[in-house]
Amino acid sequence: MIQKLKADASLSEVHESVETVMPRNLPWWRRILPFFGPAYLVSVGYMDPGNWATDLQGGSKFGYKLIWVLMMSNLIALLLQSLSARLGIVRGRDLAQANRETYPKYLNFVLYILAEIAIAACDLAEVLGMAIGLHLLTGIPLIWGVGITIFDTFLLLFLQRLGMRTMEVFVIGLVAVIGTSFLIEILWAKPDLADVAKGFVPTLPNKEALYIAIGIIGATVMPHNLYLHSALVQTRKIGKDSGSIKRALKLNTIDSAIALNLAFFVNAGILVLAGKVFFTSGMTDVAKIEDAHRLLSPLLGSALASKLFAIALIASGQSSTLTGTLAGQIVMEGYLRLRINPWVRRLITRLIAIVPAMIVISVYGNDEVDPLLVLSQVILSLQLGFAIIPLIHFVSDKQKMGPYAIRPITKILAWGITAVLVYLNLQMVFGQSFDFFKIPGNIHWKILIVIAGLLFVGLLLYITIHPLLSRRKELASITIHPGVEKQLQLNIPSFNKIAVALEFSQKDEKLLAHAIAQGSPRTTYILIHVVESASARILGKDSDDYETQKDQEQLSTYKSMLESRGFTAEYKLGFHQRAKEIVRIVKSENADLLVIGAHGHKGLQDLIYGQTVDSVRHELQIPVLVVHV
Repeated sequence: MIQKLKADASLSEVHESVETVMPRNLPWWRRILPFFGPAYLVSVGYMDPGNWATDLQGGSKFGYKLIWVLMMSNLIALLLQSLSARLGIVRGRDLAQANRETYPKYLNFVLYILAEIAIAACDLAEVLGMAIGLHLLTGIPLIWGVGITIFDTFLLLFLQRLGMRTMEVFVIGLVAVIGTSFLIEILWAKPDLADVAKGFVPTLPNKEALYIAIGIIGATVMPHNLYLHSALVQTRKIGKDSGSIKRALKLNTIDSAIALNLAFFVNAGILVLAGKVFFTSGMTDVAKIEDAHRLLSPLLGSALASKLFAIALIASGQSSTLTGTLAGQIVMEGYLRLRINPWVRRLITRLIAIVPAMIVISVYGNDEVDPLLVLSQVILSLQLGFAIIPLIHFVSDKQKMGPYAIRPITKILAWGITAVLVYLNLQMVFGQSFDFFKIPGNIHWKILIVIAGLLFVGLLLYITIHPLLSRRKELASITIHPGVEKQLQLNIPSFNKIAVALEFSQKDEKLLAHAIAQGSPRTTYILIHVVESASARILGKDSDDYETQKDQEQLSTYKSMLESRGFTAEYKLGFHQRAKEIVRIVKSENADLLVIGAHGHKGLQDLIYGQTVDSVRHELQIPVLVVHV
């Protein structure tokens, strides 16, 4: 279930799984189509339920005045996501891996924790958004809706088994549902386009507007999306020559521009809808998604308006769930080099999000759900600096990026954006803290806030300065054009002991045939079978039940059959846990090669039959030949 990674491929199960080289006789749009997809998975994070809460608050309280914040956030997102994609395409590293290879171990652990907090905050928004959507559409209690969201774990598992392109198509379908719903709502609302245009002039009416603006930025530019994009672009098989890299960079930039602009129009649609329907009607206190749903139909004059709103909200929460899980997998594998089964990872992340949601709903009722959504986006905004600053360092490094390092003007723009974001965050934090310090008492909390503030600023300074002052020796250096010896030095192995994991079915013939094909006249074949009876589970090697006896007889028969053909064979029985026993026997017998069968189970079958092959191959240092049976 938990494996220590030995390979460094980001999202290894889908790494370079999408072919980008297409026949020349195909139309141009068919040849570039394989590059399009990663940015759409990223874009759903820019229209998740957390955005809805901040957009609704901004629109209902300030009309169209904060549209410029959405536009600015979209431009910032486009720049940062293109930098993230550049890191993955050129260096073959996701952001977490690059951090691990650059910063000290203790600092990486802190960055990992901060990244997990950001993912948990994002997932909290998705849980609340889906629960609210289910409550509005079906009327079920909100706390039940929170509990139901745990079952989307199995949807993720199913989609991952179908492949990367299928997942991308599914997410694009959900995005289409969201966009279509709000397009219909906007057409019904008929906002004054001249008034909407005035909202693109930068203005912040008061402190509350600043808080909501920072929440909008946090909801739009998400730190986990930077980790995600740098890994998703590596699902494409891209050549290492200059032409292939330049083509990939160009097409991924176009992909990002289309996907993120679609996300911008969705967010702008929510804010404009709130501004037209609520602000112009004098309902400036409509800050809750539930209130917006209740008031939309009577104000727009259509009962369908509220239903479309709820359907879009569910689609938004579900699509964001998928990308949040992938980001969590990338962060854990990149920083800790640990892999957890995707459904377990999804379950843990979802439970972390469900607990605070259920506590808030149980203690305070439904009234505090929307403030919790906005708070989750502010938390995301506070994490931004810890993802952006290392990213800029990495894509600016000419030694590692070669000719693909960003230009000085891009670097200046990126650092300027970072400075603005960090400044806004600090201003918001200090402003909120200053108001709190005016209140008498709470001395312990005040000391804690001061310490946390100093650590926050100190950590930002450290991750900014460290790459400039020192260079750590990388754990696994990746060069753009690795050197190749003029003469290949091939050391062809000879296997003295080949272990074969048998199943006692007709498939054993195929396994034994492949094993013999790898051997020589001097090879000894070690036949392995694991007894999984009830007695074997309890007594282990002391088991002597009927199944154990029959399994031993079968192994003896196989041994005799091989020896009659002139081969040398031995057999070993294992007990109870198949994967662990295979690993134990292979190691104890000092086998040079393991031959094992793979069935191609998918979805829930993997939960039933287990993932023996993955568990075994990550525990062994010898070659493993996986035969599809």
